[in-house]
Amino acid sequence: MRKAFIQLHIAIILAGFTGVFGKLITLNEGLLVWYRMLISSVLLLLILGSAKRLETISGRDFRKIAFAGFLLGIHWIFFYGSIKYSNISVGVVCFSLNGFFTAILAPLINKKKIAVSELLLSCLTLLGIVLIFSFDSKYRVGIVLGVISSLLAALYTIVNERLAHSYKSETITVYQMTGGAAAIGLLMPIYLHFFPVETLIPSMMDFGYLTMLSLFCTVLLYLLLTQALRKISAFTVNLSFNLEPVYTIALAIIFFKENRELTAPFYIGLGLIILSLALQMIKVFAENKKAKVLANR
Repeated sequence: MRKAFIQLHIAIILAGFTGVFGKLITLNEGLLVWYRMLISSVLLLLILGSAKRLETISGRDFRKIAFAGFLLGIHWIFFYGSIKYSNISVGVVCFSLNGFFTAILAPLINKKKIAVSELLLSCLTLLGIVLIFSFDSKYRVGIVLGVISSLLAALYTIVNERLAHSYKSETITVYQMTGGAAAIGLLMPIYLHFFPVETLIPSMMDFGYLTMLSLFCTVLLYLLLTQALRKISAFTVNLSFNLEPVYTIALAIIFFKENRELTAPFYIGLGLIILSLALQMIKVFAENKKAKVLANR
């Protein structure tokens, strides 16, 4: 369990840089996500192929994993859209709502009872988002996109949790990136029809940022995350990712001076989100300690 939490925390730190890259890369959100998944899939195929660890799977298994990759890609499009229509801080704070959506959706999908404690803790996050939404009206389009992004992230994590018990982490990641890149690529002509761009080719600077984003914040991050999901529930993973805004906002302040744009309600909302995370982690560790005591009797 301790190793899984360490893997999860490293993944969260890496995730903290995704918003920064989203701001630095000048491509629109659709092209950004497609290139990210394409480069990630190529890197994974090269790495696993050279190490002779690339697992062959059936067409049925590929479709299951590729569907999760498609969910991930659509989540990323809304996530980067949220950042580009508001700012990094607002985009990543909205992402924290995935704990709330997971607390509702996971029991429905897995046919289990809704955990009242998880729902109450997630409502703290919801209250934080409502505070930010109410006072920072100029970012409302970005906030709406961010909320949709967090809903899709919750669905992705629930689906990915099931896959993590049946396949190796590298197998899931490589075929999610490959399937996601293919699916997003097929939809890209329609997307670009409604959101046209001047060029489809990234600049050298954008390509460098995309490569770093793909290698560290995609390949390494999702390998660690998939491994952690074997020991930790989807709800705990999603709520733990509420730490991501803390890291990302700190980076946004350092690189983009976003503290000049943030108001008091934003920080109050962020405080509620951090409180929900702290209470959940206390609950998880208390339950694990109790389980160990009972196991040793």
